[in-house]
Amino acid sequence: GARTLKEKVYGHRIVLFAPLYIGNLCANNCAYCGYKASNKSVKRVTLDKEEIIKQVKALEDTGQKRLILVYGEHKKYSPEFIAESVETVYKVKSGNGEIRRVNINAAPMDIEGFKTVKKAEIGTYQVFQETYHPEAYKKVHLTGKKRDYDWRLTALDRAQEAGIDDVGIGALFGLYDWRYEVLSLVRHVNHFEAVYKVGPHTISFPRIQYASELDIDKSHLVSDEDFTKLVAILRLAVPYTGLILTARETPEIRDEILQFGVSQIDGGTNIEMKGYTKNNGDKQDIDKEQFLINDNRSLNEIMDDLIQKKYIPSFCTACYRLGRTGEHFMEFSVPGFIKRYCTPNAILTLVEYLEDYAPEATKKRGYQLIEEKMAEIEDAKYVKKVRNRITEIKEGKRDLYF
Repeated sequence: GARTLKEKVYGHRIVLFAPLYIGNLCANNCAYCGYKASNKSVKRVTLDKEEIIKQVKALEDTGQKRLILVYGEHKKYSPEFIAESVETVYKVKSGNGEIRRVNINAAPMDIEGFKTVKKAEIGTYQVFQETYHPEAYKKVHLTGKKRDYDWRLTALDRAQEAGIDDVGIGALFGLYDWRYEVLSLVRHVNHFEAVYKVGPHTISFPRIQYASELDIDKSHLVSDEDFTKLVAILRLAVPYTGLILTARETPEIRDEILQFGVSQIDGGTNIEMKGYTKNNGDKQDIDKEQFLINDNRSLNEIMDDLIQKKYIPSFCTACYRLGRTGEHFMEFSVPGFIKRYCTPNAILTLVEYLEDYAPEATKKRGYQLIEEKMAEIEDAKYVKKVRNRITEIKEGKRDLYF
């Protein structure tokens, strides 16, 4: 079912990214969040330009190519501020490293605000409804702009009207009955398809974990079994959409759920403010975090693990840069054509990683996997094209794609 469908549409690959928290000032009081305005123990930080550059360099030096920037809801984080931080990220180059796609997770804006952010050439703009159930929503969003259910629900309509055709939706599982949330997510997808002829680029389904001063009704927390089930249901219901599974989950749960349709995960994640440049082993400082991370593996450990499990780790950003987004992405991905682009593009970004960042053992395993995957491409002419590009990368060229 879900496993077969995912492979049919996407091929056997997993796209990787990392979150970078730009600022944790927040004017909202959300019962489930460590960064809520009333939490006095949290250390409030907003990265300045120099600090952003430092964090991005540290990320690039591990091999990251795709980031999601995260902002609290606060007047300081205006559309102009967000656009400027995106531009800063794109300019950072460390060795062969560069960030090729910057996605955004930030507060809802008006149409003008979304237009400002679009000009910075963002990737996907994410706004999660958290819970689609109006009563449950009211219970956990106590004060602040986020209390307005409708303003949040219609945020991505305004993004579409501003010309952002890559949007990401999500629900925070554990606030209300998971079945209601799944149906609501699918209904939200139907709305986008009907009105804008394009579904969301991604769906996220974070599950409530421990957060500093967590104060919610625990009766809707989702079991591992139901969590696996809801991912499979989302994959079957929305075949073309990227499904994002985050490092809130343990490595064991991530391994299990990857099979059922997940297409994107974060790797080498650190959600502490300024976290990518500090080195204090595994210890997390919950007073600097929005919630607890349960998968603390480095990017290379995750890459190596994926390779051993025969997934192709991918940093591909080709669709976005070739205009295969929004309605055009739908044309390509609904019939499964994406596979023809995705597998070779994933291989090319993996070659870059193996050449620039991988330890010898990972490199060896990676090239072995590439040979296995090349053998699965039936078109001999196409295989030759891919091999030529691999050679070019080995000779020093970068950023090649189909």
